[in-house]
Amino acid sequence: MHPREFVAFIAALMAVNALGVDLMLPALADMGAQLGVATANHRQWIITAYMLGFGSGQLVYGPLADRFGRKPILLATLAGFVAASVFAAGSQTFAALLGARVLQGLMSASTRVLAVAIVRDRFHGRQMARTLSVAQMIFFLVPIMAPTLGQLLLNTLGPWRFIFYALAAFAAFVLAWSSLRLVETLAIERRGSLSIAALGSAYRLTLTNRFSAGYAIAAAMTFGGIIAFVSSAQQIFVEEFGMGDRFTYLFAACAFAMGVASFANSRLVERLGTRLISQAAVLALIALSVGHIAVILLGVESLVSYMLFQALSMTCIGLCGSNFGAMAMEPVGHIAGTASSIQGFITSVGAVIVGSLIGQSYNGTTLPLAIGYLGIGIAVLGVVLVVEEGRLFHARQAP
Repeated sequence: MHPREFVAFIAALMAVNALGVDLMLPALADMGAQLGVATANHRQWIITAYMLGFGSGQLVYGPLADRFGRKPILLATLAGFVAASVFAAGSQTFAALLGARVLQGLMSASTRVLAVAIVRDRFHGRQMARTLSVAQMIFFLVPIMAPTLGQLLLNTLGPWRFIFYALAAFAAFVLAWSSLRLVETLAIERRGSLSIAALGSAYRLTLTNRFSAGYAIAAAMTFGGIIAFVSSAQQIFVEEFGMGDRFTYLFAACAFAMGVASFANSRLVERLGTRLISQAAVLALIALSVGHIAVILLGVESLVSYMLFQALSMTCIGLCGSNFGAMAMEPVGHIAGTASSIQGFITSVGAVIVGSLIGQSYNGTTLPLAIGYLGIGIAVLGVVLVVEEGRLFHARQAP
């Protein structure tokens, strides 16, 4: 592929997952009402069930991709995602929908693993971080547009089930693109073995290298902040601030902040480095969270103040994501598929745990989210200090 097409393709792979999370946000209330969900917070499980499948599935695809190549695994799982989306559209009970969502997540897990592995096959270091940042900049346009697109589907087609048919159609498009244009990036001579010894060695290397494991944990915590926001956004904007008619636009504004952060990162990372940018963003997240908590406790929280703090916090999280991912992958590039699986599992499942704890604590105010972001910032700073042996803002590369 031409470099621009390659970046667009990687972004499309990432978008399969982003649409799987965000497209149905405007329909959560309709789904809950039709499927008999009595407790509002329980609707968040439509998001978290997907993420549980997404996190768990990543353990499988990396070793398979390292053994059989990237393309065949990608084609098979995209076809599976299409089938799971159709199954979700036909769900008649909440349990069936959650099952379909887990299956969707299991299938889309390959897109995260293989997107990172395919990029790592071609690039490394700061160039890898820059490529991922450009792809994520495009990818972050999806959360901006997805709720609006979901609302448009509801307004024009009616039932929420058509949202899942739309997901199936987009995955089918990416499947066709992959089949026709993607060239296998893993040479036969670089393919590994599925033996227990080989997998054990890869797992041990990924989990014992402090950069690989440490930055995967840090990424999990920051990603948890995104899940917490996405899970509770509809309740916060609609129930607390009464902005049901403007929910999609307000959500888009917060997501746009992450897109701006990724764009800035793609322009600055090769000059400033992944450590300087991500570590400064963590410190800024802590400071913002303290300020937000103060505003809430003083009783002066408003839609404007919430939007300001949330957008700035999402900017900080956006500056952490791709940089943490690149630093985690750097020392294990020779086992990129398996390493990406393990790191993706840590990141996704850890994020589900963090995001669910924060999201399920929603009590009709923005305070739980602000406290959650402060906890994330402090915990991530602690992990970074351990990984970097107490030093911040230096240019040392992982061994």
